[in-house]
Amino acid sequence: MTLTPKSVARISLVSSLVLAAAGAAVLAAAPASGAASTLGAAAQQSGRYFGTAVAANKLGDSTYVGILNREFDMVTAENEMKMDATEPNQNQFSYGNADRIVNQARNQGKRVRGHALAWHSQQPGWMQNMSGTALRNAMLNHVTQVATYYRGKIYAWDVVNEAFADGSSGGRRDSNLQRTGNDWIEAAFRAARAADPGAKLCYNDYNTDNWSHAKTQGVYRMVQDFRSRGVPIDCVGFQAHFNSGNPVPSNYHTTLQNFAALGVDVQITELDIEGSGSSQAQQYQGVTQACLAVARCTGITVWGIRDTDSWRASGTPLLFDGSGNKKAAYTSVLNALNNGTGGTTPPTSTTTTTSNPGGGGCTATYSEGEKWNDRFNGNVTVTGTDNWIVTVTVSSPQRIIATWNTSASWDSANVMTARPNGNGNTFGFTVQHGGNWNWPSVSCRVA
Repeated sequence: MTLTPKSVARISLVSSLVLAAAGAAVLAAAPASGAASTLGAAAQQSGRYFGTAVAANKLGDSTYVGILNREFDMVTAENEMKMDATEPNQNQFSYGNADRIVNQARNQGKRVRGHALAWHSQQPGWMQNMSGTALRNAMLNHVTQVATYYRGKIYAWDVVNEAFADGSSGGRRDSNLQRTGNDWIEAAFRAARAADPGAKLCYNDYNTDNWSHAKTQGVYRMVQDFRSRGVPIDCVGFQAHFNSGNPVPSNYHTTLQNFAALGVDVQITELDIEGSGSSQAQQYQGVTQACLAVARCTGITVWGIRDTDSWRASGTPLLFDGSGNKKAAYTSVLNALNNGTGGTTPPTSTTTTTSNPGGGGCTATYSEGEKWNDRFNGNVTVTGTDNWIVTVTVSSPQRIIATWNTSASWDSANVMTARPNGNGNTFGFTVQHGGNWNWPSVSCRVA
């Protein structure tokens, strides 16, 4: 995250689809009996974390620290682990404020996300004046020294931050690091792996939430390339800074799912949503449930604790107001996290069912995905042809509320027709089950 507002894409999409999948209405003001009462504990029920960004100069604020200790189980240093803070003079490293945050978190049993090892912004002055081989070597030395210093203490590193350009190019940002050679990101990841083999290594960026955007596609292609060549990348961070001009996109779940399908974890790393009241609460709920709907979405971090702690304070974008009171957005997130694991117990079978082959040997295989009290995910894999039509039939009162990796149409409320959309021969969907846990039936034919 930069210290000045980012250039956000002005998109007109609204978050209606995300919110529909989330159940739209904000849930009751208090968690259900027996449910977890804090964000971290509620997230842990589904094997996830819920974290926040922390500033060292606020660790003397008792209200701030009280909320931090109670609610969150993952911590990200807001600025104290960035390049200018940790290496203010070349080869002279300074970890004092970063250590305050890391030690406070670990003493409370919390994990730490490291943010960030290599970035075009917030570089120390000496680095800003470098170029070419000297800059490349200095960057790699910084990555190595900082990751080695914190080896074993960091859950995941944002190895490289914000390296792609905004706009329609889908290409890299022009920066002093980029001008050292197009392989600089790969080199940074390899250096980080050598320095701290136990940490997850992430690429982190903003305005990559909308699947149709060129920037999102550019990052996707890079991750796909890295995975195909064995470059050590374990996760992708989505900053998720939203406001009225840059709302939660309707295809947000698709974005998370498609990146996860590359074999990396996805994490929401800097979430804040400007607004207030039920509208803000519903958007927070939608984002939370989008993460819950993707098995490899391993956690959510909000960028600050109270509205007054935010870099966007005037937009009141966080879960607690300036006095530390829980907002409606807090309740919507907590209840979404609790509902992600509670309620009616679904079937536990993980076997697959296969439809009868259609014309030309087309076969559709259904497998169950994640399950919640009110909905479940299903996945379909097609073999025998790349030119397929799959019919998915659900039984009342079930209805399909979201799809990914397919072009879908509905013959009726209970029958969906799925076709390829260029993202391979595996697609998925979310079923709001209404108490009916029966698996959908699938059949395939060659188009």
